[in-house]
Amino acid sequence: MDNTERIAREHSDVTRRYFLQIGAVGAAALSISELWAAEQSGQTPPLLAEAISKLGYLTREEDFKNYGRGKPKPHTLGPEKLREVGLVRDTWWLEVLPDRESNSEVERPLSRASGNALDFAGLMKLAETRTVRFMSVMTCTNGRSPCGMGLWEGVPMREVVWLARPKRNVRRAFYYGYHNDDPAQRFQSSLPIGRVLEDPPGEHPVILCYKLNNEWLTPVRGGPVRVIVPEEYGNRSVKWLQRIMLTNSFKANDTYAEWNNDTVSHLKTCARFIHTPEKIKAGEPAAITGVAQVGMSGLSKVQYWLSPQGKTLAKDDPYFSKGQWKDADILPPPDHWGGGLEDGKLPPVPSQIDAASGKPHEWPMRNAFAHWATLITAPRPGKYDLRCRTIDSNGVAQPMPRPFAKSGHNAIQKAQIVVEA
Repeated sequence: MDNTERIAREHSDVTRRYFLQIGAVGAAALSISELWAAEQSGQTPPLLAEAISKLGYLTREEDFKNYGRGKPKPHTLGPEKLREVGLVRDTWWLEVLPDRESNSEVERPLSRASGNALDFAGLMKLAETRTVRFMSVMTCTNGRSPCGMGLWEGVPMREVVWLARPKRNVRRAFYYGYHNDDPAQRFQSSLPIGRVLEDPPGEHPVILCYKLNNEWLTPVRGGPVRVIVPEEYGNRSVKWLQRIMLTNSFKANDTYAEWNNDTVSHLKTCARFIHTPEKIKAGEPAAITGVAQVGMSGLSKVQYWLSPQGKTLAKDDPYFSKGQWKDADILPPPDHWGGGLEDGKLPPVPSQIDAASGKPHEWPMRNAFAHWATLITAPRPGKYDLRCRTIDSNGVAQPMPRPFAKSGHNAIQKAQIVVEA
């Protein structure tokens, strides 16, 4: 049995327990009886296996959606070239320098020219006492769904910044990675120095990440070292990190600003479908599954709305606040965390997971995601629109309070379902 089939069958059991717990009438119509029969024969129906396997909580490294940039993309370079340019652990380096275009003062810059740039061994020395781990979702600002959910491990950026002994006139940290030694290809981002040096209440530190799901970070994921900013969209989490510039400039120099996006954008709370059937029978329940990204305002509910196509919708209601929304169920934390972890078990993650019980301190976790599921029933044949949305911890419905796409795509998703007699 390969891993996909194993995870699919594990989540088949989770899904089955969920539908049994809600006491669904006519559960056989959900193909649960077919699922049981398939399990007895050692097989999982392909459509169900495909839908359920996507419910694994942590995303396997090879399954992350990839947005690597560059010509050629750095992770596609051959082994010798990767070694030559410092994109393997043995040859990786990081400079921490004052910005020459400002008056920032740094007492001990880390530079290759001076022979004291940080290498991977030096980073691992810091990791002996400063390692942090956390689970966080990675989402592109312009993406319609998360790239993946990871267990990230690294050293807080501030630990490396302090090695350079910044003295005064430092307001921001600019940083960027390797992009073929071509400034025109550079993808860069920046943070206020205050965010680097101190974590807001309840937030994890900005880290120099070297592991994903307890394995060394690969070049395709931005390794050997990348930045992870846990509460923001992925444009801040620059790959192939090689340089941090400490500057007195108050302006962001982010590549995303030049591409007409917001440079400061915390993750938004929003819902997406994972599995919706194309056709269902009138009067018979059908299973729907989905994922909710939990942003800075938390998550209290996931809701769905099934409406006949062609029905006149309320005027002056662009976000469907007058729709007949119903609550779905947010699924509990998994027992098997997935992501390729051995036996699906997490290493210690004290900021998020209670060591004694193995359960999250809070659920759903912010800056992460949670799965949801529900049953839908349509009384009459026809074509229907199915929508989903979230309600955050402040009682605000998606896509509010930040509906504009430049700070993260969170439009209400719609799927079409055909109901047959």
